[in-house]
Amino acid sequence: MKILGISAFYHDAAAALLIDGLPVAAVQEERLSRRKNDAAFPMGAVEWCLDRAGLEPEQLDAVIFYERPALKFDRVLMTLLRSFPHSWRIFPKAMKNLLGEKLWVRGIIAAQLGIPARIVHFTDHHLSHAAAAFLTAPTDSAAILTADGVGEWATFTVGRGSRIGGQARIDLLREVRFPHSLGLFYSAFTAWLGFKVNEGEYKVMGLAAYGTPRWAQEVRQILHRTEDGAFALDLAYFDYHRAVDSAYSRRFVELFGPARDRFEPIDLDSAQGRHYADVAASAQLVLEEVMVDIAASLRRESGLPDLCLGGGVALNGVANARILKEAGFERLFVPSAPGDAGCALGAALYADRILFGQPHRDCPDHPFWGPAIDPDDLARLAEEDGLPFARTGESELIDRVVEAIGQGAIVGWMEGAAEFGPRALGHRSILADPGDASMRDRINRDIKFRESFRPFAPVVPAEQADRYFALPPGGARLGRFMSGVFPVRPEWRERLRAVTHVDGTARVQVLERDMAPRLHALLTAYGRRSGVPVLLNTSFNLAGDPIVTSVAEGYSTFRRAAMDMLVADNVVVRRQGARQEQRLEDVA
Repeated sequence: MKILGISAFYHDAAAALLIDGLPVAAVQEERLSRRKNDAAFPMGAVEWCLDRAGLEPEQLDAVIFYERPALKFDRVLMTLLRSFPHSWRIFPKAMKNLLGEKLWVRGIIAAQLGIPARIVHFTDHHLSHAAAAFLTAPTDSAAILTADGVGEWATFTVGRGSRIGGQARIDLLREVRFPHSLGLFYSAFTAWLGFKVNEGEYKVMGLAAYGTPRWAQEVRQILHRTEDGAFALDLAYFDYHRAVDSAYSRRFVELFGPARDRFEPIDLDSAQGRHYADVAASAQLVLEEVMVDIAASLRRESGLPDLCLGGGVALNGVANARILKEAGFERLFVPSAPGDAGCALGAALYADRILFGQPHRDCPDHPFWGPAIDPDDLARLAEEDGLPFARTGESELIDRVVEAIGQGAIVGWMEGAAEFGPRALGHRSILADPGDASMRDRINRDIKFRESFRPFAPVVPAEQADRYFALPPGGARLGRFMSGVFPVRPEWRERLRAVTHVDGTARVQVLERDMAPRLHALLTAYGRRSGVPVLLNTSFNLAGDPIVTSVAEGYSTFRRAAMDMLVADNVVVRRQGARQEQRLEDVA
């Protein structure tokens, strides 16, 4: 069967294509439109997926949307009516928004693709998350936990998945419903700290490491546990359930103080900056406590050694690491795209395995489902700009990059198909020396243009990861898609200064050779030169831009930022004099 999965209209729109039970293409719309967190109907992603497979829309057997718009409309309408008259100002806008394109998804898909409406299907939002987590994982039986802001009504689910006799099954056993939501709880603190909701949550996690959870007891007052083992929010402190432009209420501000102006930098040497960090640390701690406790209860209930985790909250690597270490599971599987973009793939897998009852097939265990690069494009662009370039063999390429990084160069690394998900996992990366403390500041200041408190991630060969990072049992698996934050071993923190966060941890990517052989070879060669086979690995983009997809986008970023070398498969471009100019600037 040929099944197209689509997520759209709220944030992180995407499309994914399955043929005979296996993914052949998946891409987030922002990677093609170049609009960060693009929520529009992902026509670009749909067209690319079909082109990749050489299909016309009429050749599809089914198209499946990642949630049920009518149920979402029911939730929004009921919420607004319950909060009336407080909601009277936003009621017309919300109804206009929902009664436009968001409610008539079947007709939109049929019209945009030119297909009959009868082949358009829907599944539940959290079933899409569950399918993305379980049906891509190399396990036959697992507990399932999903957590995000909100789907139709559910915000949090627990269940189990199994594959028996080639047939897959997913059962979501219990759920927490809107307005009680761990994702929206965390987003309220994201907004209060002056960061953009649905984008800045990872900044809160990074900032938390600089703080002390002095406000944890106050946070527990607004997120408390219930007798049935779930959780509930004190809604007096939140506004998201009755307003579209406010996540927290006046009582929230009375408790934690005035919100940060998003244009004001966070000065961690000031009392106010430390207060922001302390509140972030408190919210992070309480989120972890709830996630770990529910996961531990699920482990006891299910008796299963594996846990599959999905939803936007699964991007919280600090919480994930605590779940693995403390909840009793032997392995924790988080897909490369656990958020709403990944629901496009999850919905397609759910349709194939469960809706249509097709036999399960193991998915390839990698994230590289997006558009591939053409190295000839880099040669052409460099030649047009008069920059020297070289086509090299594998060995020479590795030697050149190792030598450049060893001399302090920052390298843009593009290879093969793009990653599906928000992490750079070796095909669209910026690579640099992990031992130069000034490297972190230079990349933040001159390339990423982002806050100084945000950490950078390391990448290390799987066979050597435990030497440099304190990985618990199962940690290498969680680090496969950079989904866990683990301690850097104390004896290596000085040598890994650029990737060691203030609390001594790192969100490490543990790289198996078979997932990215060329990057693995580069790490091994760099280890021979430097004694440490670890590189700084951050996403190849500027602040506010999506990760680069094409060579042209990578080249543009290379020219605009203070990068020294760009690699696209076997083509290398080096900006002459860049390091010398940088050293002169540093001296000045």
